Amino acid sequence: MIRQWMRCTGILKILLLNGGMLSCVSDLGAADTRLVYSGHTHTWLRAVGKLQVPGQRYNDGQLSHYVEDCSATLVALPHSQQSDTIVSAWHCLENYRDVSKPITFTLWDAFGKTVQREVYRLEDGGGMHADWAILRLREPVTALQVVALPILNAAADPYRPVIMAGYSRDTGIGAAGEVLTYDPDCTITQQDHNLGDTDCTAFKGASGGAVIQLSSAGEAFVCGVISQGNGEDRSTYVPLSGFRHSINRHL
Repeated sequence: MIRQWMRCTGILKILLLNGGMLSCVSDLGAADTRLVYSGHTHTWLRAVGKLQVPGQRYNDGQLSHYVEDCSATLVALPHSQQSDTIVSAWHCLENYRDVSKPITFTLWDAFGKTVQREVYRLEDGGGMHADWAILRLREPVTALQVVALPILNAAADPYRPVIMAGYSRDTGIGAAGEVLTYDPDCTITQQDHNLGDTDCTAFKGASGGAVIQLSSAGEAFVCGVISQGNGEDRSTYVPLSGFRHSINRHL
C-alpha cells in the first residue's frame, strides 16, 4: 500500500474514502516518468521485492481478512555473501495481527526464478511519524541468488538525484503490481532527519520500496524507504539516516 493524497494520474474519477484513506485519480496528471525494470541495466534493483502481509480490519463491525501488497528491499553490509534482512514501511504491517499467517517476501534472480522467503518483524517506527520497518528472513538469500544492497552511511545528498523503485499497483505502467517499476532520475525537494520529499512518481504497492542514490563511482546505496505519494510528481520517503542505528543492530 502507498497512502495517497492530492491528485493521481489516470482517468477522471470521483474521490473515494476507502478504509480511512483518500484515493483519487485525475485526467490532468503529469507525465509518468517511471520505467519498467528489465534486468538489463541497474541489476542491483533485483534487491527490491514484493512484500505480502496478511491483514485484518473491521468494516461495518465485521472483521475482514485481506493481503496488503507492498514492497521491501534486501539489505546487507557491503560485499556480504548473503542477507537475511529487509527494510519496508511501518504502515504495510499496521494491520498484521494473526501471526499464524506468514508474511512473505519475493524476489526474482537473474534467471527470472522466484526466490521467496517467510519473514517476521524485528523493529519498526510505530506510526506514520516514523514509517519504517525492519524484518528478518527465516532463511537467508545468498549473493548468488540476489545481491543485497548496502545502506548509505549518511543522509542522501540533496544535490544528487535519487531513484525510487517498487511494485506500484496502478493499471498503467505498473501493470497492477505485476512488474517492478522505477523512477530513474528524481530530485530531492526537501529532507530532514525524519522525512524526505521528492518529485518521483509512485502508486499504491510501492510503499516500503527503495530510495536509492548512486555514488560518484556509480555504486548503488539504499538511502530511504518509500512512504507515501500522490501518484504524480510527489513522493515522500523515510531517510535511512533516521533509523540507521536500528538497522546496524540487525545486520
